[in-house]
Amino acid sequence: MTHTTAADVELLDVTPCGGEQYEIEVRGHRIRVDQPATDGGADLAPTPTELFVASLAACVAYYAGRYLTRHGFDRAGMQVRAGFAMASDRPARVASIRIVVHPPAGFPAERIPALAAVASHCTVHNSLTDPPRIDLRVG
Repeated sequence: MTHTTAADVELLDVTPCGGEQYEIEVRGHRIRVDQPATDGGADLAPTPTELFVASLAACVAYYAGRYLTRHGFDRAGMQVRAGFAMASDRPARVASIRIVVHPPAGFPAERIPALAAVASHCTVHNSLTDPPRIDLRVG
């Protein structure tokens, strides 16, 4: 079991911006989230759920890109695509996520299993397969 201390914890803040929009601040970077008009938002930013899936896809891309660079391949042309489906029952949650890594043109077919192995061990993927403890408090 891994233990963390207060010094190990990354902090971020989320504040309301009006309507269903919220601003997330992480290390001085700002990201907005919103909801579609059908859910009372103005659809001016991704939803938190979309950012959740995007975080996984971006983490996969980072690990895949590092693999390419380490092995002398150009990252140009690499693409990671993600899709997700919501559960039809309660509680509300993402039921499935599909990630496809498209390596750059000319990437050798025999290296695809190694690229997939590296990409599948990104930090966000590891956090989903071995979920963190969540301590949610109000007040």
